[in-house]
Order: sequence, then structure tokens, then C-alpha cells
Amino acid sequence: MKRRDFVQLAGLGAGALMMPYELTGRSIPAEALMAPGMDAAGKKLMADAALNTAKSLGATYADARIGRYLNQYVFTREDKVQNVVNTESFGIGIRVIASGTWGFASTNNVTEDGIKKATEQAVAIAKANSKIQKEPVKLAPVRPYGEVKWKTPIKKDFKEVPVSEKVDLLLSANATALENGANFVNSALFMVNEQKYFASTEGSYIDQDVHRIWPTFGVTAIDRSKGKFKSRQALSAPVGMGYEYMDGLASEKLEGPAGIKLYKNSYDMVEDATLGAQQAKEMLEAKSVEPGKYDLVLEPNHLGLTIHESVGHPLELDRVLGYEANYAGTSFATLDKWESKDFKYGSDIVNLVADKTQKGSLGAVGYDDEGVKCKKWDLVRNGVLVNYQAIRDQVHMIDQDESHGCCYSQSWNDVQFQRMPNVSLEPGTEKYSAQDMIKDVEKGIYIAGRGSYSIDQQRYNFQFGGTVFYEIKNGEIGPMLNDVAYQSNTQEFWNSCVKICDESDYRLFGSFFDGKGQPSQISAVSHGSSTSRFNEVNVINTGRTI
Repeated sequence: MKRRDFVQLAGLGAGALMMPYELTGRSIPAEALMAPGMDAAGKKLMADAALNTAKSLGATYADARIGRYLNQYVFTREDKVQNVVNTESFGIGIRVIASGTWGFASTNNVTEDGIKKATEQAVAIAKANSKIQKEPVKLAPVRPYGEVKWKTPIKKDFKEVPVSEKVDLLLSANATALENGANFVNSALFMVNEQKYFASTEGSYIDQDVHRIWPTFGVTAIDRSKGKFKSRQALSAPVGMGYEYMDGLASEKLEGPAGIKLYKNSYDMVEDATLGAQQAKEMLEAKSVEPGKYDLVLEPNHLGLTIHESVGHPLELDRVLGYEANYAGTSFATLDKWESKDFKYGSDIVNLVADKTQKGSLGAVGYDDEGVKCKKWDLVRNGVLVNYQAIRDQVHMIDQDESHGCCYSQSWNDVQFQRMPNVSLEPGTEKYSAQDMIKDVEKGIYIAGRGSYSIDQQRYNFQFGGTVFYEIKNGEIGPMLNDVAYQSNTQEFWNSCVKICDESDYRLFGSFFDGKGQPSQISAVSHGSSTSRFNEVNVINTGRTI
């Protein structure tokens, strides 16, 4: 890969470069995305072939997941289309418990013969693993749901929208960015459709049709006389919606501080690219921040990443128990803190919830990948740690008898395991806007969008940057700032939360590429919040050297 191409793609999301084969699949023509695939009756027949084979070989439990994964990605730069990618991946994964132990195998040969051979392999793996298993797998009960369907409530299927229309939108965004001062611009659309069928020996046959979309861009402005450049990324959020997200309806926008448009249930890419170019130019002249203590006003597109790293990951039960130690660390939120029933994760106004049913979120599905109906539950209530994220074979470890419904696999070719659900900060209960919040700050910084970040292996000590920064002085938004990052630890930070805007300001941040596990898998997850204020947080200057 040429360096220019690498830099361009990296600016659109480094995770896209590392997407596993199962998610990218085989290349197909755009029109092939509309092919109906196997019908529900055919899927049930194939799933039963796996379940019946597993039982005949002595398995006490089995589930089968038939997956068809469709993806379309469109990449542009300035006035050129760089690539249009259409892919399909189709196959079946079979998971069993035999001799008290898990076994898993998969195949893209979705025929009775191919499925039988894969199931035999899964059972053989389970029986081999049982020789070193210390305790048998213990599954929380789940009721059978029979034959059910669930679909992301979309208004416009991306597969039905011509590629030319998508290209025109991206090129229009690029053109307006160049007209407004950008020297370089790239843009992309990521669109995903997961058609997933789950069946188990417990009597569930669940057919789901999941849609996600992510529009993004990066603009760069250059001051050649000073040898400086500044970049600004899109303020969009990946969402669990159809192509209607790209309609940019005015009624779906909020006006934020410093003229920033805050997109809620739709996104105006051309408008954001216009402002993005203007802000990139403004950054070239912005002053560098003075280090010190500041009150931080954090908008949801920024705060979502902080929630992801300092709440979502440390409250995954497998991480708490040390199962992720070799890959991505452990967690400071150990079981003794939960058992004490009084561990102050945050201030009294901090309520953090997990919710796989949240409309418009990336993690929204009707049922998880082991057939559990999804729900909402508390993680932190009134600032106190009250629960974790756990699946069927984990919840007994925290004395619970019902899975939280947050099991997921990135494809038919990978085993499902505990993944982060949507984790969100509940909005304030009193009417209170971001503009009201600014008025209450004497010395602070307003931060919008995501930037670089770092957090330790226990998800405790951290540093976060952002996309754009504005000084707040005596209750008013001031000039733009550069080189801003804040440092804290998870407990100190969330206990410094003193005010949260109301529900009208609530929005989602999301990630298509949340990584976890060995072998590594990715998942898509959202984090909602309203603009929030954190008092007396340590801000450093990232442009200065010691």
C-alpha cells in the first residue's frame, strides 16, 4: 500500500484496515446485495440438522447461528472516487456443550452434509476440552421463544439507494470543504447489514435483520508560510439506522455552543464538512491552552468515548475476573467493590445503564447471539456500582440467575462471547441546556468530538483529547484552543460530574470497531449522554515538551 493511500484510509478509521475476512467477505456486485438469500424455512432446516446431530453425539446443549453479512463501503478524496466495496459472507457456526464443556466449529458449506461434519467437529472439540475443564459449564435458564423475527426499524435500506447517489453526497461534502478553506479532504460511507438466524436445542428460532451506517470525513487546512497544518474529523456518529440518517432533516439538529451543529437522529454531511473546513482554518490561528484545573463541558460525541473506556470496558465481567488480562487488561472495578454495595463510582447524579434495546444505537437487537431477549439494566445508580455485564455462563458468578443478554459474535465463523452492550449516561431530570451550562462556568473548556486517548490496563488512569476546543470565561464561549487533553482517573472523574443537561440534548456516540478477545473480534456499540460538566479537572498542553 502506498503511504498516501494508508494515510487517507487511516484518517477514516484505522479499524477499517484491520477488518477480518468474515466481515469483509467475498466481493460481489452492488446489485447482488439485494439478493434475498436463504429463506427462514431453509434456515430452520439447516439449523435443525446441526442441533439434531449434536444431540445424537451426546451434546447436552447446542445452538446454531446462520449468518449472511452484507457490507458496502464508499471512499472518496477531493473530487475523485477512490473505491466502492461490496461484500458478502455466508456460513454457519455451531456451539455445543458436551461432557460439561464448550466446543465450537463453523463452515461456509451450508448443506446438511457440511453442517453435520462441522457439528461433529464441535462435539469432538468439547469432549477434548473436557479433559482439562475443572468445573462444568453452568448456563442461566432462558425460555424458548419459538419462531420470532426482529428488524432494525429502518425507513430506507442502504442497499436500495444507488451507489451514484452516495458518491454524489460524498463529493458534495468534499467540494464544500474545499470551498471553505480545506486543502485536503477525504470522506467515506460504511454500511452494514447482518442477517442472523439463531436456533437452539432449547426451542428458539430467531431471525434478525440488523442495519448500521457510518458516514465520516476528515479535512485538513494548511498554512504553508508557517509550515503548519490542522485537521478536523466529522462530528457524525455511527448509528443503527437506515440510509434515512443521511437526510439531514433540520428538525433533527440542535444548535450547540460555538455554532456547532449537533446531529441527533439524522446527519447533514455537507453542513458538517463546511463547518469542519472553517474550524480547521481557525485551528491554525488558535492559541495553545494553558495547563491547569478547568471545569469541562463535554458534549455527547466526545463524552461517549470516555464512557466507553472508563465505564463500558471495566464493567465487563470477564475483564473483572481476569479473562482478558493477556490482551486488553483487567479492571479496577473488582468484585469486592460491587459486593460492598457502597462503592462510589461517581457523584450522586451519575446513573449509567446498559441497554441493548436502545433505538438508533449500534448495539440494538431484539435477541443476543445466544437467544436471550435483550433488555436494559443498571450499572451505576446514584453514583454507586450496582452491576456488571454478564452472559448465560457468567451470571451465576455474581449470584444472578438471568443473563443480561449481551453475547455477540462478529460473524458466523467466530464463537460468541460477552461483549459490551450500549452503555449510556442518563440525562438530567431538570430542563437545562448546554447554553445554560456555559453560563454557569467561570473558567472552563468546551470539548466536542473525539481525539486521541490513553487509558491504563485496569481502565483507571486516563487521558483524553477531542476534536475541537473552546475557552469558556465568565459564562461565555471564547476563542478556540489548541493542544488540549485532560487527565484523571475513573473514580475521580465521575465523582467530579456536577451537572447533566436534560433529555433534549441527549445524543449517541458510537464505534464500529470495538475490539476484544483472542482471537480478536470487533463489535459495534453506542454510548448515549447529554452534555455534562465536570469540575476542576486537570488539563495538560499536548504541544509542549518537557
